[in-house]
Amino acid sequence: MSPMLMRLYHGLPAPVRPIAATLRGFYLGWWRYGSAMERVAREAQERERWTGEQWRHYRAERLGYVLHRAATQVPYYRDHWQARRRRGDRAAWDVLANWPILEKDVLRERPEQFVADDCDRRRMFFQQTSGTTGKPIRLWRSRRALQGLYGVAAARTRSWLGVSERERWARLGGQVVVPIEQRRPPFWVWNAARQQLYLSTYHLAPDLLPYYLDALREYRIVCLQAYPSSLHVLAQAALQLGARDLPVRAVITSAEPLLPHQRQTIMAAFHCPVQETYGMGESVAAASSCGDGRLHQWPEVGIVEVVDGAAAVPRGVAGDLVCTGLLDADMPLIRYRVGDRGTMPPQDSPCACGRTLPEFGEIQGRSNDMLLTPDGRQVFWLNPVFYGVPVREAQIIQEAIGRIRVRYAPADAFTPRWDREIAGRLRARLGDVEVILEPVARVPRSANGKLQAVRCELGPEERARALNGRGGTSSPTLTGGSTQ
Repeated sequence: MSPMLMRLYHGLPAPVRPIAATLRGFYLGWWRYGSAMERVAREAQERERWTGEQWRHYRAERLGYVLHRAATQVPYYRDHWQARRRRGDRAAWDVLANWPILEKDVLRERPEQFVADDCDRRRMFFQQTSGTTGKPIRLWRSRRALQGLYGVAAARTRSWLGVSERERWARLGGQVVVPIEQRRPPFWVWNAARQQLYLSTYHLAPDLLPYYLDALREYRIVCLQAYPSSLHVLAQAALQLGARDLPVRAVITSAEPLLPHQRQTIMAAFHCPVQETYGMGESVAAASSCGDGRLHQWPEVGIVEVVDGAAAVPRGVAGDLVCTGLLDADMPLIRYRVGDRGTMPPQDSPCACGRTLPEFGEIQGRSNDMLLTPDGRQVFWLNPVFYGVPVREAQIIQEAIGRIRVRYAPADAFTPRWDREIAGRLRARLGDVEVILEPVARVPRSANGKLQAVRCELGPEERARALNGRGGTSSPTLTGGSTQ
């Protein structure tokens, strides 16, 4: 949701917010769901036991259409191929290997150039994502592409867990649904349009966690979707409180790797299957785990290559994931380096679940830290802090319980007002903290060359104090960046 809509939402009286959430739910439902989405879901289920030959034919036909449309009707790619032709390059554009690898910086700087000529961006669904790279990216989606994605997602997530799309579910997510200073429930909002309870991750303080468990009971939540780190916190509370009457029958994780100890704790707390999913806002690849624990790709969404630089690596060897989206031919991304690393299994082998969908070996990356607040809350999702902000890249560092440093590389449109906006958005999520803004030409990388967008530098003692709600507070301060 845009910052303007969020400000309007927070200006509403508390009893009216569920109405606003429901209206928003109807709006999103129009874009994402409907008869087309249901048809896509049924067809996706039918394909789950296709032969390899059937999949090769299906994907080759779709890829050919996407590549031709991109080369002839998408400005960025059309200009690329016209320039190659002027140089005498006669390489065929219907061969994927002949296309260059697309880097995030190119997409971030010129997103409009990736929308097909016959599409009107004003009639498309706008979304912004920064993933875990600290680099905001603008995207436009057609209704057809969105319903295709959500149809496949319905077939490969809840359906595998025996949960209907019409059953009550909850999302433990990163929207600020109630003021951060609020200390009494609700810390959630009900969206009647989608039978969804949206729970804020920004109130996961030790003394507030029992209220979250009560909400799961009160709203009779059947399926719970969340970031693994946030869900692990809730699961630990359920075990410590001996909560055995929770109605949850299925758990789905996303946005970060599900670690073995997290899976064990979540399963022990909710007594139900836990499904891990993989994807990104650009929607060029996706995967979900089956009951056997294998991470199956969604072949309809995209083609995945594993490369070192630009060269393909053998199966079983880790490399950068380069993906070509197949669902969206209106804003196609060809051979897009998504920013994650991973492997393919050394060899294909039948899965006990009976599905013939290809698998990932492992997904590496997505290594953002959890930040801690003075009152014991644990905060993971900070991507919206940079939505719409003109920065090339950014990094959030927690140097102390009450002190946050933001390193950012400003774009041309950056003005001092954006300093105040960044600080305000951080305080809306973390509370009364000092925010130090540090403009840089380029955010420093880690030893492996990656930009870790969120980093916690607290020592063990500070972490323990914060988790016990004894972190202390500091006066709100804005320093650095520009003169206030």
